[in-house]
Amino acid sequence: MARLFEPAVSSISAFGKSSSAALSFPTADSLKVSTSFSPSNVNTSVLVWSSSSAWGKKNTKRSRNADIIVPSSLLMEERGAGSDQHALTIIRENFRGAFEHSLSDTAGRAVEAPIATSRVPLLDEEDEIWMAMRAEARIDSEQEPALASYLYSTILAHRSLERSLAFHLGNKLCSVTFLSTQLVSVIIDTIMEDNTIRSSIRADIVAVKDRDPACISYSQCLLNFKGFLALQAHRVAHRLWSQGRQSLALAIQSRVSEVFHVDIHPAAKIGSGILFDHATGVVVGETATIGNNVSILHHVTLGGTGSMGGDRHPKIGDGVLIGAGATILGPICVGEGAKIGAGSVVLNDVPPHTTAVGNPARLVGGKQRPAELKDIPSETMDHTSFISIWSLRLFFVPNEESRKTGSL
Repeated sequence: MARLFEPAVSSISAFGKSSSAALSFPTADSLKVSTSFSPSNVNTSVLVWSSSSAWGKKNTKRSRNADIIVPSSLLMEERGAGSDQHALTIIRENFRGAFEHSLSDTAGRAVEAPIATSRVPLLDEEDEIWMAMRAEARIDSEQEPALASYLYSTILAHRSLERSLAFHLGNKLCSVTFLSTQLVSVIIDTIMEDNTIRSSIRADIVAVKDRDPACISYSQCLLNFKGFLALQAHRVAHRLWSQGRQSLALAIQSRVSEVFHVDIHPAAKIGSGILFDHATGVVVGETATIGNNVSILHHVTLGGTGSMGGDRHPKIGDGVLIGAGATILGPICVGEGAKIGAGSVVLNDVPPHTTAVGNPARLVGGKQRPAELKDIPSETMDHTSFISIWSLRLFFVPNEESRKTGSL
C-alpha cells in the first residue's frame, strides 16, 4: 500500500475488516471505498481505494501501489463535519473526479479511470495557475512514482488552489496540540472570506515563478518554497489579527517561525506580488508595511528602534529589492523602486529609484545627485549593478586630463 499522508494513521486495518462497513458507490468505475471514520478524531480515519474492484480486476497482476490510502481529513475540508452522515456526504462529493489519474498499471504508467467528465467538478476557466499546477502534478507523479501519493493528497485531491494551500499549510504547521484538521478549517475559512487574499496568493506564485530561476514550476512553488508558504500563512494571521482574534493569529505566527524560520508579526501589512527568496531569517516588525511587487532575500530585518510602542518599523514602497542580510531600522521610508544592497544597515529614508549600500548605508552617486535606477529592481533581481559605479568612485585615480575636464 502507498500512504498518501504520513501522519494520517499509525496503523491500518486490513481492507474490508475495519469496524465500519465498506461503502460501494454506484459509479461507472465501480471502485470500492472503505472507511474507518471516527467523528471525534478524523486524523485517524482513512479511505482505501482498492483496485480489487471490478475495474481493478482488469489488471491480473497487482502492483505494490494497487491500493491507495487517503486520509479522510483531506476531504473533510468544510467546517461542521461532525456526524457520520455529513462526513460521508462530503466524501462522496469530494471523491468525484479527485482521482481520475490515481491508479497506475503494472508498468507504472498512468491509467485514466473511467469517470464521466460531467462528474468532474469544473475548474474556474480564469484560474490558469491552478490548472497548470494540476497538470504539473500529474506529470511529476508519473515521472516520480515515489511522489505520487504526496502529489495527489496535496494537489490533485482538491477542487481549488485555496483548498490545496489550506491543506498543505495545515499539515506543515500542525503540532501535537494544534491539530491539522483545526488549522485547515481555520485557513480555508479565512482565505475564502477575503478575495484580496485569494488574488494575492496567485500574484505571489507568479512573482516567485517569474523572478526566481530556481522555481521550475507553479506546483513546486506551492509545495516546496517556504518563503511563499510563510507569506500565505501570514496573510491568514493578519486577517485574524484584524478581526480581533489575536491569540490565534499569534499562535500561527509562532508556528510559522518554528517551521519556516520566518518571523512576521500578524499586524504587519504586506501587499501582493511578493517574493521572499530563500526566506530564512526574515523578520518583519509589527508596524512595518511592505508594498506591492517587492522582492526580499534571506536574513532581512525590518526592525524597530527600541521598546517604545507606536509606529516604529520601516515602510517599504512598491517595486523595492532588499538584498540578503540587509537591516532596515526605524519608521523610515524606502521609496518606490529603490534597491538596498546586501548586508546594508539603513537608518535613514531612501529616495525612490535609488540604491543604498553599506554600513551605515549611503546612496550610490551621493546624497546630492544619487544615481537613478531605470528598471524595477524587484523584477530584474539585479543585486550588483551599482558595483561598477561604486568601484569607479572609490578606486579611480584621476589623471591630468581628467583633472582639467573635471570628469570623474
